Amino acid sequence: MNETIRSQLNHRTIREFTQEKISEQTLNQLLEVANSTASSTHLQSYSMIRIVESELKQAISEIAKQEYLARVPELIIFIVDQYRNHQIGKEQGVDLEATSDMNTFTQGFTDACLAAQNLVIAAESLGLGTVYFGSILNDVPKLIQLLDLPQLTFPVVGVGLGFANQSPQLKPRLPIGTKFFTDKYEKKKDYLDLIKEYDQILNQYYDLRDTNNRVDTFRDQVVTKLRTSNPKRSQIVKHIQSQGFKI
Repeated sequence: MNETIRSQLNHRTIREFTQEKISEQTLNQLLEVANSTASSTHLQSYSMIRIVESELKQAISEIAKQEYLARVPELIIFIVDQYRNHQIGKEQGVDLEATSDMNTFTQGFTDACLAAQNLVIAAESLGLGTVYFGSILNDVPKLIQLLDLPQLTFPVVGVGLGFANQSPQLKPRLPIGTKFFTDKYEKKKDYLDLIKEYDQILNQYYDLRDTNNRVDTFRDQVVTKLRTSNPKRSQIVKHIQSQGFKI
């Protein structure tokens, strides 16, 4: 097994970091990796915003409702960016209508996700800790205001980077057989029976971690987290539209 795969198989979410700073050389190298990510039709419809100001980082942590976000040494926010391509067309006297359609939005969203993942893989291969912040979407209008995002852009995910100050347990995942199929989607007859052993493993994981005495099974998590929708998150399509995309 090579070291990159070993690193990926040992991925852990790190929420506490040391105060040691990542060198500019290392950061630039990671950004070059993200910049080299494959993109749909080579339009590279995403951008990255490095959050440096402590007050801005604090404001974003309040949106995310995760106080430790304010303490991450490096925070990079990935966004859909069709504004740049639209302006490239505009400066040539061409109105690029497709920059606002559903297809180009999803292309930009996918590009941003791929770039974020590449950044994380590269960072972890260097021994850094990482954490994703999908929670930045808890208040999209506020985040758009804070980042001064123009039309035809949209936030996707934040990535925190630094030197880990904790070594959490490796969180167990669903068995491959529950999410890998051949040629067609396989509908299972009894999902609760299929995840029975995984429920026990996950229950033991939470029991050993002893985080606020939390003991969960996967079936409980599914019901708890998906029983009702998040009111603000349910408005995301409206916020995408307000940014000029025709969803």
